[in-house]
Amino acid sequence: MPRPPSPASRSGGRVAGPYLQPLIEAAAVRGVNVRELEQAAGLAPDALSPLPESLAATDYVRLLDVGAQLARDPQFGLHVGERVKLGTYNVYGLILLSCRDFGQAFQQTQRFEGLAHDLGRSTLNVDKGVAEYRWDSLFPHATRHLAESVFTGIRVFGSWLAGQALPPVEVSFAHQAPQDDSEYRRIFGTDVRFDALAHTARFDAALLSWPVPNADVSLYPVLQQHAERLLKEKLRAEREGGIVAQVRAAIVKNLEQDRVRLPLIAQEMCITPRTLQRKLSDAGLSFQQLLDQTRHELALDYLKQKKLSIAEIAFLLGYQEQSSFTHAFKDWTGMNPGAYRERNRD
Repeated sequence: MPRPPSPASRSGGRVAGPYLQPLIEAAAVRGVNVRELEQAAGLAPDALSPLPESLAATDYVRLLDVGAQLARDPQFGLHVGERVKLGTYNVYGLILLSCRDFGQAFQQTQRFEGLAHDLGRSTLNVDKGVAEYRWDSLFPHATRHLAESVFTGIRVFGSWLAGQALPPVEVSFAHQAPQDDSEYRRIFGTDVRFDALAHTARFDAALLSWPVPNADVSLYPVLQQHAERLLKEKLRAEREGGIVAQVRAAIVKNLEQDRVRLPLIAQEMCITPRTLQRKLSDAGLSFQQLLDQTRHELALDYLKQKKLSIAEIAFLLGYQEQSSFTHAFKDWTGMNPGAYRERNRD
């Protein structure tokens, strides 16, 4: 499966709202509240509370720096990473939870990392029994806090996924060594290096075969298809811009949560419902037309996926009952979903 392209520009990249939570928590336990973070980072009041749907990646990188300064914490990035949880990665985190082993989890990380953030991209190479994970930052001039938060978060989440502490690995950072490396040794072990050519972690490739205990592999096909669609719509919105692509992406993201009513989508996009209606009208569509078009397009795509049942497809499209989906599909195509799938099964 091809790897998704990097964001077209650093300024256009985003960070999903849940990914902000560890940073806010790490600052709070050190006496820095949300209002102080907003003010120091030059953000609008209430930009972080309640959590936004997403934030510009440039703003997130700046928040890491101002958080470290306000907290007077030279290892702030490490402490942000330590507060990573399942919800931090949103849909991407749920996919990792449904993977059969760590090898599959790394594959999905490379594919869907962009659903959580546009801060950098991961690669994994295996050679002669040694695996090397590499993270390339899209902000090469960012301070140490960015890469350190990412690597610590991966280790914390990986240990949670494994149900036990991961073994120490060789970790290398591209930035200079700190005056005090005790926090690094506490988190990563004794083999931590600095002034390297890239941010990497090297480990025995046997770790990739470690199973994910409690993984619900039956959910993997559904979550994977959902994540593929989210990624496709995200890239489409970045490529096309415009109100129709933006609303379509918001619809896809919120379908299975039953949050696709116009006022809720407008709220997520930080505009009024009337403004959203007007912009869509200028583009020649109503909200309901775009919702129906999006569901129709998704349904045709999902029905090609043999592993998805009709009930699962109805759920992904935001229908409370399979019968509601069947009725809508008949309106679109003149036949029920099962008959359509049978006719097009080859």
